Amino acid sequence: MPIRRLPNGRLEVMLVTSRTTRRWIVPKGWPIKGLTAPEAAAREAYEEAGVIGRIGTEPAGRYTYWKRKSDHFVLCEVTLFLLEVERQLPVWAEQGQRQSQWFSPEDAADLVDEPELATAIRQATIALAA
Repeated sequence: MPIRRLPNGRLEVMLVTSRTTRRWIVPKGWPIKGLTAPEAAAREAYEEAGVIGRIGTEPAGRYTYWKRKSDHFVLCEVTLFLLEVERQLPVWAEQGQRQSQWFSPEDAADLVDEPELATAIRQATIALAA
């Protein structure tokens, strides 16, 4: 989950749209052979949102959701890792397929469809703000 701290100390969360339904989500993907879970999370954020930064090594939360496949749904469990964004590239792999935008944690939690993800966003950012 890409995050950044503004000069005034406030946190922001970056959301991206899914490619098919255009819903707001956090960058995520499948495990990648040869990479740890945090490294895979950082790679997905790079590919989906063009962001580079420092990835946390401890999970910041978890949630489940139903992934839509062409002919069925698959229940997926997502482990969230916080990525402290240092910069966003001007061009990245999925730039033309997704929209990315920074939101306050409250707005990000309100915009995502998955209730468990909304809760995870709220809990992770409350812990950072404390």
